[in-house]
Amino acid sequence: MRVAAFSLIVLLSIVDVTSSQTVDTTAAATTLPIFRPVLLGAGRDSIINAIDTQGLIQKGQKDAEVMFYCVVSKNGKVISSATYRGTPGSKLLQEEVLNRLDTAKLIPAVHDHKLVDAVYHGTVFFAIVNGKPRLRIFSNQESEELKLENDFIGPQPYFGGDSKFLGLHYPEQTTPVPVSGIAEIALQVDANGVLQQISLLSEYPPLAGFGAAAIADFKEAKFIPAFRNGQPVESSVTLPVYYKPRNWIFQE
Repeated sequence: MRVAAFSLIVLLSIVDVTSSQTVDTTAAATTLPIFRPVLLGAGRDSIINAIDTQGLIQKGQKDAEVMFYCVVSKNGKVISSATYRGTPGSKLLQEEVLNRLDTAKLIPAVHDHKLVDAVYHGTVFFAIVNGKPRLRIFSNQESEELKLENDFIGPQPYFGGDSKFLGLHYPEQTTPVPVSGIAEIALQVDANGVLQQISLLSEYPPLAGFGAAAIADFKEAKFIPAFRNGQPVESSVTLPVYYKPRNWIFQE
């Protein structure tokens, strides 16, 4: 299973682990909010606590960062995941993130007071500070938001209900020779999770159909809206969409 909340600072004797998210998760199942994004959580099996930071140091991992996505089911389990845009020398961190996502438990998304399957996009920062590992995970992939370490959770496409999002579909008809590709799209999503605008920023390789595939995959999607400081807000984000010859498709 591969192809990666609320404010918390977990201080251990050997590690500073931080997740930058502020969303109330105390509501009972019978009083689920109208919106809630996928959250990292703070339990023993949460990804933020499962990553073996000491093990990374012992293996020789230096300061690194990597982006990831994961499809999270209604029960909080990860259906599929991938890492990308890792900095040079981040291979060990990427492998650790993927390994831990296999068994991690996240807090599932909520739309219209119901649990839904959704896609989470995050960024992992690993650093060694004064000889101790420091791990930070942010729930967005926006360069300015990450630079300022803002409490911002990017919009998350969800499956089912009024959302027609069904995952990624590799453009087989326009790529007779199977290759991996990427399309970068710009999304404008309002505070209710409704897609207001979508446009293609770039695609590689060109003329292989990845840009058109990304637009087709996301144009009918509905989203859990972005959250800033714990509140749903409208947002404009840039989303990298990676395609491999066998991408994932949602099935009930």
